[in-house]
Amino acid sequence: MAHAAGGDATAGSQKVAVCAACHGADGNSPMGAFPSLAGQSSRYLLKQMQDQLSGERVILEMTGMLDGFTERDLRDIATFYSRQTPTIGQTPADQLELGRQIYRAGIAEKGVAACAACHMPSGQGNNPARFPALSGQHPEYTVSQLKKFASEERQNDPSRMMRDIAVKMSEAEMQAVAHYIRGLH
Repeated sequence: MAHAAGGDATAGSQKVAVCAACHGADGNSPMGAFPSLAGQSSRYLLKQMQDQLSGERVILEMTGMLDGFTERDLRDIATFYSRQTPTIGQTPADQLELGRQIYRAGIAEKGVAACAACHMPSGQGNNPARFPALSGQHPEYTVSQLKKFASEERQNDPSRMMRDIAVKMSEAEMQAVAHYIRGLH
């Protein structure tokens, strides 16, 4: 069966050596500042790499890392990471209720939609729509991305979807939902 990104996972496994320092050999980042890529939607990963190369998304830590890769290489890398198994963490008890509320139902009085509406109830994302998987993602990374969307430092979201949501969230709400996502499965 053809994979959504049209890549070859075996070939991709041979192209990710430089990626492993930040994202882990199997796509599970050992550091909270960097995203885990294991189990991520191949279409989403491909879009993010293409956006980095085009300048539509600027990730300073990724500067130059994709130079020299062909479109085929990017597809292979995306497919490799999409087929890895994500590591799921645990949600701290003090973040569970608020995090679950935001993820499952949103924040109605602020006009914040439920995360599950796009990222699915178990956080597996929506590959055809290029909505990323969130399950198991590091809270530090998730909060940093929400803040970047809120400040418009990150703008590669279709129709301003994440920017319009993140700008309405408080730091405590971002923290709670990010910790909830880490343990979501």
